[in-house]
Amino acid sequence: MASTFTLFVIFISFSSFLSPAISDHAPENINWWCSKTPYPDACNYFLSHGSHHFAPKGRSEFRKMAVQVTMERALRAQSHTMWLGPKCRNNKEKAAWSDCLALYENTILQLNHTMDLYNNCTDFDVQTWLSTALTNLETCRAGFVELGVSEFMLPLMSNNVSKLISNTLSINKVQPEQQNYKDGFPTWVSAGDRKLLQSSSPASRANLVVAQDGSGNFRTIKAALDAVAKQRSGSGRFIIYVKKGVYRENLLIGNNLKNIMLVGDGLRNTIITGSKSVGGGSTTFNSATVAVTGEGFVAQGITFRNTAGPQNHQAVALRSGSDLSVFYRCGFEGYQDTLYVHSQRQFYKECYIYGTVDFIFGNAAVVLQNCMIYARRPMDKQKNVVTAQGRTDPNQNTGISIHNSRVMAASDLRPVLSSFKTFLGRPWKQYSRTVYLHTYLDTLVDPAGWLEWDGNFALNTLYYGEYRNSGPASSTAMRVKWRGYRVITNPTEASRFTVGNFLSGRSWLPATGVPFTSGL
Repeated sequence: MASTFTLFVIFISFSSFLSPAISDHAPENINWWCSKTPYPDACNYFLSHGSHHFAPKGRSEFRKMAVQVTMERALRAQSHTMWLGPKCRNNKEKAAWSDCLALYENTILQLNHTMDLYNNCTDFDVQTWLSTALTNLETCRAGFVELGVSEFMLPLMSNNVSKLISNTLSINKVQPEQQNYKDGFPTWVSAGDRKLLQSSSPASRANLVVAQDGSGNFRTIKAALDAVAKQRSGSGRFIIYVKKGVYRENLLIGNNLKNIMLVGDGLRNTIITGSKSVGGGSTTFNSATVAVTGEGFVAQGITFRNTAGPQNHQAVALRSGSDLSVFYRCGFEGYQDTLYVHSQRQFYKECYIYGTVDFIFGNAAVVLQNCMIYARRPMDKQKNVVTAQGRTDPNQNTGISIHNSRVMAASDLRPVLSSFKTFLGRPWKQYSRTVYLHTYLDTLVDPAGWLEWDGNFALNTLYYGEYRNSGPASSTAMRVKWRGYRVITNPTEASRFTVGNFLSGRSWLPATGVPFTSGL
């Protein structure tokens, strides 16, 4: 409750910076401004019934007003969602409701980020946080649907927060920034983190050590994280070295745990494993073996695994909603929905990802660079699909970019390759966006390349692209003919999806120390 109060104070203090004065050249009422948004009726109604009744001087002030009204409605929706808890009639409803509580809390956190006057953020930062806020609410709704309990609870939870966030996204619409980079790293990775990851033994700098044999500070990773949450002072980089072993734990590295780094003894030696799944009664969101939302998370030399198996359907190994997060030389093993790139800006370098159906999915702005992507043997009559990207709004700055990587058949799929088709992606949501750049596509990839989700859904509004890929399945001659699919020939268009542009990676990656290629 204390954190919610702090967020509310930030929200209240922000309102004093909205001047009621109207420029001589400004439109006379709010209708003109609202007419520029996707949902003008919601805009007009809530701005008219909000905490102010004046026309903004310009786009910047209109955006501030729109965010404030969105915050007001989100706080009300969060309170209403908490009130609904006792009305849950079974464990499935309670599971979906519990996700929604966490997702609303994170949504309010993202909205506060955009309004924090002491936060030196760019328009691109704001678009990232608004994109995450909208993704959170879509994830809340999806939990009830996938567990088959949407009829009772969802109508009680309906509100206009998603529409108001979409309006704010449209007001704030920006293009990714061009930024400088240093030593071959995006500048969002600090010099200290860059040196740390490039060093031969980052574990030697550990603040805490986890070892199952008792040779460290703790025997479990959860115990170490709990200790950090209670005892840590400051918010600088905090390194936890996890010695080799198989750790059977489900971990949540939450919003209060910023700049955590987990360093293992290599992806073959340090393994974190769990088995939660939708088949076992969890939501996809809550099935993750490891879930992280704390900003600036870094993992190196660790495998994240979910052993629920293909028969239990969605079963996540890792879910990341950590902004400016990095995964370097890590493994991700599962079947359906292995790697949940849920939201925010993420970078994966030299990682191994194994799965079957939609096994890289979510609505982050994410680049996977120099990664090995392995399709496994699915259940009978299933098709393998590498990606399922979840962009629901055309103004979200999200998508999956796979760069300088390889798409291969895992050892259990190779002997039966002719029995199963594998596709590069399918449109989970209306504005699904995925590109493959300079990537090796082995024989397992079907000549059509991409798969429909449900009939003609999203085929005109998606953005799927391929740029100068190689390998036996790289020919685009027999690719799908959808309006939203394109063979990218212009390097300028392709460069929109590189680390430097798509993630504004030059501004934060150098600090992590992970080597990356900024451009094509």
